[in-house]
Amino acid sequence: MIPHAPQFHLPDEANATTPPEKRGIRRDQVRLLALDSNTGSYEHSYFYHLENYLSPGDLLVLNNSRTIPPVLDATLANGKTIEIRLAKRLSNTMWEVLIPVTIEIDEQLYFREGLVGKVIASKLHSPLKQIEFNRSDIDLYNYFYKYGEPVRYEYIHHPWTLDDYQTAYAIHPGSVEMPSAGRAFSWELLFRLQKKGINIAFLQLHTGLSYLLDDAWDHSPENNEEFYSIPKETVALVKQTQNNYKQVIAVGTTVVRALETMALTAESSGWTNLYIQRDFNRQITNGLITGLHEPKSSHLEMLTSFIDESLLLNAYEQAIKEGYLWHEFGDMNLILPEKHPYSLQAPL
Repeated sequence: MIPHAPQFHLPDEANATTPPEKRGIRRDQVRLLALDSNTGSYEHSYFYHLENYLSPGDLLVLNNSRTIPPVLDATLANGKTIEIRLAKRLSNTMWEVLIPVTIEIDEQLYFREGLVGKVIASKLHSPLKQIEFNRSDIDLYNYFYKYGEPVRYEYIHHPWTLDDYQTAYAIHPGSVEMPSAGRAFSWELLFRLQKKGINIAFLQLHTGLSYLLDDAWDHSPENNEEFYSIPKETVALVKQTQNNYKQVIAVGTTVVRALETMALTAESSGWTNLYIQRDFNRQITNGLITGLHEPKSSHLEMLTSFIDESLLLNAYEQAIKEGYLWHEFGDMNLILPEKHPYSLQAPL
């Protein structure tokens, strides 16, 4: 939790515990709260009506990082079995890992099938450790996929499969938590948007762990570096969109982080710890498609760079009253850019 991020009360019944498909609807049939970032006007809709809020020439940028199952059982030298969580990949053999017990440098973790991980470094003021495995590349990923489980937070009461934690278009393995803003997209919706003249582009940002099991650990974005890569085709489409005075709409906070890092550094790939807050001057992203975020989170704070906090919290209050659902299996929020050609009429 981020102490100075926006705060509000989220009732338990607002937590989405079940994927939409298991509730009898398609993934693109979740609800959509469309917000005008300039006036604070709003409209209740459904995600499959997204095209009604976009114009030909607008650009949607999506994160096609694929979720891996990062929760693994490991055995310590004393025979005790613990659960660890992969946090991020550092090299072919090295990962940053969340270990919930005290463990020293050079100690080893033992896994099934002879996989061994050696602790080679600690992260200052963090429970994260650097682990070097005795396997690499595809062999290591095969092990993760065979024995790992997805991260499931306390509001999830059923062991949904890894497939439930994937976007339809995910192809580059590396995220330890799903880039969930894109989950509501179906291929049918993407094709319909393209047919209307709305451009689609992809990048990769491999998400790290968003929570370190204890509120005492500071896990704000500036302390959580994530790897991003923006293909040259996407860079070209962004420039074309800006030159044509159209809108660049980020699908998810991960996309905002990657694009705005590129704007600041002129680097289309690398590590980012960019912390976007209310006074951040965005240079690329005009609008945002995202989920509904929990109180005091850095993701929610990022939204205040798109829309005034009071308007955002007022809209969230309306969403709670209307029964919207939060988190990765929940409903969606579209924050429209200023001076957008569409005008929302319903006053907050």
